[in-house]
Amino acid sequence: MKMFSVSHKTVFVVDHCPYMAESSRQQVECDVLTKTRAQGVIPLAPVSKSLWTCAVECSMEYCRILYDIYPVDKLVNYIVSDSEFHMLNSWRREEQSTHELMSALAAVGPPNPREDPECCSILHGLVAAVESLCKITELQHERRTALMDTAERVANRGRIICLTNAKSDTHVRMLEDYIQETILDQNKLAAGSDRLMAIQQCELVLLHIYPQGEDTLVSDRPKKEISPLLTSEVHSVRAGRHLATKLNILVQQHFDLASTTITNIPMKEEQHANTSANYDVELLHHRDAHLEFFKSGDLHMAGTSTRENGLKETVTLKWCTPRTNSIELHYCTGAYRISPTDVNSRPSSCLTNFLLNVSESSHDPSGKLPAERAKAQLERHTRYWPMIISQTTIFNMQAVVPLANLIVKETLTEEDVLTCQKTVYNLVDMERKNDPLPISTVGSRGKGPKRDEQYRIMWNELETLVKTHAGASDRHQRVLDCIIACRSKPPEEEERKKRGRKREEREDRAEKNGSKDADDKSWQDSERLKGLLDKEDQESEVIKDSPDSPEPLNKKPRLSTEEVQPPERAKGPVSLLTMWTNRITAVNSRKHQEFFGRAGSVNNKFELYQHLKDENGMDVHENGKASR
Repeated sequence: MKMFSVSHKTVFVVDHCPYMAESSRQQVECDVLTKTRAQGVIPLAPVSKSLWTCAVECSMEYCRILYDIYPVDKLVNYIVSDSEFHMLNSWRREEQSTHELMSALAAVGPPNPREDPECCSILHGLVAAVESLCKITELQHERRTALMDTAERVANRGRIICLTNAKSDTHVRMLEDYIQETILDQNKLAAGSDRLMAIQQCELVLLHIYPQGEDTLVSDRPKKEISPLLTSEVHSVRAGRHLATKLNILVQQHFDLASTTITNIPMKEEQHANTSANYDVELLHHRDAHLEFFKSGDLHMAGTSTRENGLKETVTLKWCTPRTNSIELHYCTGAYRISPTDVNSRPSSCLTNFLLNVSESSHDPSGKLPAERAKAQLERHTRYWPMIISQTTIFNMQAVVPLANLIVKETLTEEDVLTCQKTVYNLVDMERKNDPLPISTVGSRGKGPKRDEQYRIMWNELETLVKTHAGASDRHQRVLDCIIACRSKPPEEEERKKRGRKREEREDRAEKNGSKDADDKSWQDSERLKGLLDKEDQESEVIKDSPDSPEPLNKKPRLSTEEVQPPERAKGPVSLLTMWTNRITAVNSRKHQEFFGRAGSVNNKFELYQHLKDENGMDVHENGKASR
């Protein structure tokens, strides 16, 4: 039974009987004497608050500090007791706020001093408080459901804070005995019910409130064990500022809080705007903040001082001008919720507004710890995370930066959605203009994928990024719908892209074979020369076939086309020099009869003295020597 401490449930029982309407006798000035007051004007008489008003104000401050520092798992149930009990709220989370309690208290109103005191008693509220502690909270129900068969392991502890005007110490003991009996009776009922839980431990904190200037009839008593189920402590406190101080100390003790005072805060005066004064602001927070502070070793920066009540110490920190340079900032070792002690004072209000303006994170309604929020943010930013930044497209494009920065947010505003949609429309316009994209060419030959393929890669990456966040909210889904709609192109757009792809293919072929202009000119010259040669051949055939044209005596018989035309012409385009050389060779071959020695040569070699062997019977070698 270690899951829930006593601080999980706190029940306030405030006495609403007629004697609580008595004045606290602490006067409050309504009209401050000033030099500008006109003569003859009578100042307003001071007023004093009732015991009821003091009890309500101080208990609300207790609840405010509690809700500021523990907004989720620390619950308060507020009960007013007179002739019957009035339960102002329940353990439900949506009813845990000072606004809810103040609205209910306004409906109750102040005590009626003319009501019969014999019909009113604080016991009605105390019985209701014990019954309320037996009720299951939402958090307890979740733990019991998770444990199933071992639901008895979920502990049920609580605290009752009673603000009343007791008659004597005997009256206090009677109240303690009555609470003890009520706990035993309620535990018997809870044993046979699935909707109730037996109380394992209850702390009673009884505050006897009496007017200033009177002697108390009740003695203070430290915490005492009445039974294994009940402990009790008694505090006799004068109404007014003494009661406020006492409850401020109790909230720190009950929830393990500590105090830090920021000193020498410069602040402009309201009446004299050109002058400033230094103020101090006290803040409450969890005690672990001081543990981390002392572990860091910066004890020379702070000191400890005792407050006027002498019961609690506060750590003092001197104000320094906030630094914007990251080098001068100290490392953060922890983050803790804070609550000002005097929330309505001007220095506290100014400091709170300053901290809210310079903070990078707003209040989280879910109540997640800073570490949990940081992990969730890291998870959102790394859902789509390329291992190598150079092998991605969208993270190298400046045009995608607005969308990439917004889509990872937990929530989007309407303005954020419009910014993302404008980014998508800009990308569509870039594709229409056929603008180049920063596509990585690592590991590929040439200039990389074609322009149409580049945009296909870009759209796929962008859609993958947004899909990972589309389930966060309806506004995230609207961004994804915009991308899908913009990727669906009309038929005329597809036809235009097809023409662009054909043009890029022609350019690629031209770049592969060389310069496009040089190739066109060389091919045109080759074709023109080929046409001239064919025309000349045709004219030569006409002259040869004509009977009136005599054959030149020195003209060599025409060779066949296969012999004259070089084999390169049959294979494809050849160089201009080769074609010209072949042409000169063909023309020259027609002007004379081929030399007999060259015509009868073998391997471009002609044998000399062919008949010498036949005449002399000798074998002639190449070196001119004969052998028999």
